[in-house]
Amino acid sequence: MTGMPDAPQALRPDLALIADWIAPGARVLDLGCGDGALMAHLQARKQCRGYGVEIDAAAVLRCVRRGVNVIQQNIEAGLDMFAATHFDVVVLSMAIQATHRTEHVLREMSTVGSECVVSFPNFGHWYHAWSILRGRMPISRAMPYQWYDTPNLHLATARDFEDLLGKLGLEITARVFLADGRPVRLLASQRSTQAIYRFRRA
Repeated sequence: MTGMPDAPQALRPDLALIADWIAPGARVLDLGCGDGALMAHLQARKQCRGYGVEIDAAAVLRCVRRGVNVIQQNIEAGLDMFAATHFDVVVLSMAIQATHRTEHVLREMSTVGSECVVSFPNFGHWYHAWSILRGRMPISRAMPYQWYDTPNLHLATARDFEDLLGKLGLEITARVFLADGRPVRLLASQRSTQAIYRFRRA
């Protein structure tokens, strides 16, 4: 493919926060990288190196157009190809709720990376509870699907996720909660639409 990579675009608020956590020059593995927006930003602004992993063919093509090194693969098939490569940070953004083998994915992330970052839609948001009380599955910006066509398999609250990290022997080093892209501090587990965690092996 010829021509210059597509120009970097403004990041979603959650991706911008994740990018702020990543040091200049870091080696990064972005799992479920989508169109490669995060890796393209890190390459252009922080001189980071690494790879994106994505299963969707159209998204892989967009990564290539952005100049991102991308591998087309299902992350649940394993990260064995990276066994000989260690990354400073492994990212899984807004995709863990769609994994079948969630524990396996988290273990593998912590094996190939010094630090890991995971974000997911917070099912503990008050609106979700209100929707269920009204007899309806919730639909929101963070989870914009009907019950019958959603890719989400494992919906979790912040406390659920923290319990799982503890079970796997993973230590939380930072956490941020967002509501429509803005940080939430007061009653965050009930008022946030997204949760973002940074963690490592204890």
